[in-house]
Amino acid sequence: MSIQLGAAFAVTLFDRLGPGGAVMLRLLFGTVILLAVFRPVVRGRSRRDLGLVLVFGVVLGLMNWTFYESLQRIPLGASVALEMIGPLGVAVLGSRRPRDLAWVVLAGVGIVVLADPFGTPLDLEGSLLAFLAGMFWGSYILLSARIGAVWSGASGLALAMVAASLVVIPAGIIQAGSSLLEPELLAAGALVGLMCTVIPYSLEMEALRTLPEGVFGVLMALEPGLAALAGALVIGQSPSAADLLAIALVVAAAAGAAATIRRDRPAGVAVPVP
Repeated sequence: MSIQLGAAFAVTLFDRLGPGGAVMLRLLFGTVILLAVFRPVVRGRSRRDLGLVLVFGVVLGLMNWTFYESLQRIPLGASVALEMIGPLGVAVLGSRRPRDLAWVVLAGVGIVVLADPFGTPLDLEGSLLAFLAGMFWGSYILLSARIGAVWSGASGLALAMVAASLVVIPAGIIQAGSSLLEPELLAAGALVGLMCTVIPYSLEMEALRTLPEGVFGVLMALEPGLAALAGALVIGQSPSAADLLAIALVVAAAAGAAATIRRDRPAGVAVPVP
């Protein structure tokens, strides 16, 4: 809920910062805090380890940037529902059972209903940006497993946040300009960084110490529903009945995939939701 409320609050900053400026402040403040908390050690690391962190950070930055750009064009709940196709695809592709493709079909039906091609369709550019964010999210999940095997705790994530911040700085400066120097907007950006990065990542790492990966995945599948709720509460984005049905289908698909696919795998590195 912290992630989605933070994202909804970030949308209220778009008029003055643009999505680039909002995501830049989120990542910068999140980076500073994570580096201070986890204090990753770079000395003695191989080029391969550092290169992996760099690639992970670039993917993380592009994932957040494309997601925030989509939020300027389509509602929060719809954006998160479309973005879920990334992690859902990763889960299903890792399964060897053809019947698990049913989850993709269910999510596909939800996406068609959400897109409403025969009524008032979602903004095409915003939808494509959300899909692109989902592809980066899927890549993020695959890379995070490798990061978790090489870097202890969240030290790899903290370093990757540096690269992620560098990715979005040009867009942030271009879109926000001198507004980045206004104290109230800097404070708002720090709040978004806390709500969308520091608080959820910290809570999720603690939860993963006791929760099975499948249970964790089912809970994370609630993201589109929570996003729709946050959008309604914070920025007045009231979803229609068809939107709610579509989001419910995507949530059911993601939860079903997490419950039935991950349960049959050996324990691995579970990933916090970006």
